Amino acid sequence: MRRPTWRVRGPHSIRWRLTLLYSALFVVTGAVLLAFTYVLVAHSEPSLTAGSPPRLTGRAEGPSTPDPPTVASYVEQRLSVQRSEQLHELLIESALALAVMTVFSLALGRLMAGRVLDPLRTMTAATRRISADNLHERLAVAGPDDELKAMADTIDAVLARLEGAFEAQKAFVANASHELRTPLTLQQAVVDVTLADPGASVETLRTALLRVRAAGEEQERMIDALLTLARSQRGLERQEFVDLAAIVRERLPAAQAEAGAVVRVEARLEPAAVLGDPQLIERLVANLTDNAVQHNLAEGEGSWVSVWTGVDAMGRPGLRIENSGPVIPADQAAGLFQPFRRLGPERVRRRDGLGLGMSIVAAVVAAHGGRVRATTRPQGGLAVEVGLPPSAPVLPGG
Repeated sequence: MRRPTWRVRGPHSIRWRLTLLYSALFVVTGAVLLAFTYVLVAHSEPSLTAGSPPRLTGRAEGPSTPDPPTVASYVEQRLSVQRSEQLHELLIESALALAVMTVFSLALGRLMAGRVLDPLRTMTAATRRISADNLHERLAVAGPDDELKAMADTIDAVLARLEGAFEAQKAFVANASHELRTPLTLQQAVVDVTLADPGASVETLRTALLRVRAAGEEQERMIDALLTLARSQRGLERQEFVDLAAIVRERLPAAQAEAGAVVRVEARLEPAAVLGDPQLIERLVANLTDNAVQHNLAEGEGSWVSVWTGVDAMGRPGLRIENSGPVIPADQAAGLFQPFRRLGPERVRRRDGLGLGMSIVAAVVAAHGGRVRATTRPQGGLAVEVGLPPSAPVLPGG
């Protein structure tokens, strides 16, 4: 026996509301129809067959006969009385028929409302069965392409996004735990080795403390990057106008100084006003310039970085940055935007990257409603294009 999964909860349920709506519509239309019929009958011409004048009996006395106007008046009076009785009887019978059909319409309306809501009950039961452990299930409602199927397809799309978000969250937590465990393990090992040496000198202790401090700084950078990623994924907290060209012009020399590398820079910086979060935009530019400088060829091998900022023909501000470097497989470029995704030791000259730079870039661009794309260069290196929405409407010819 099938167990009911959806029950009517009284007159406030949608099934009862639909039933009352159907019945109210029937009562209104029925009453209008009966009133229209009553008015037509009431204003129709009386028929002589409805009654017959009384037959005059008795013996006529002399040549006198009944007055014709008196007979006509009597006939009209009898017809009027019969007509009133018929109209009254019609009104009563119509009211009784309407009352009976109203009760019937309640039952029929409840039945039809249940039939209409049957797909909704199925979707409700299927949605209740879906939880975080079985987000792969879908409603997959079949049938005509109506409003209910559109709602089911929308729920399936939401479930697909939730499944992707849950899987990404699980992978992110696992990767973050692994990345944070590495410096913690290093700190523990340095402390244990130092404590195990009873004759450790002051220099040895100082070296151990420096290594522990370096591991702690790496954890701090990792946590800061994770917080930035979480903040960018949460959305924009404030919006101001910032110029991509000004930020790149200020950040690019700092990236070279931090990396300690001499890289030839080719810059064509045109004004590109962006309406967004200034801190997130600065982090976006910093991550792209740092990656372009650090993940490059060794000194003396002709390393270079090319940067462009400006506005395209559609009025959208953008940033394009390219750099030289080893040849990268084309199928690995899209994976750079995943957290903790690296291309291997041949890509990174100095193993000081956290693996979160490009994922932060993607999250910041998504928070601003833009797009980002990374493509590999056949000669080696990478090209990253960032396009952001226009900060003001583009006027024709302007």
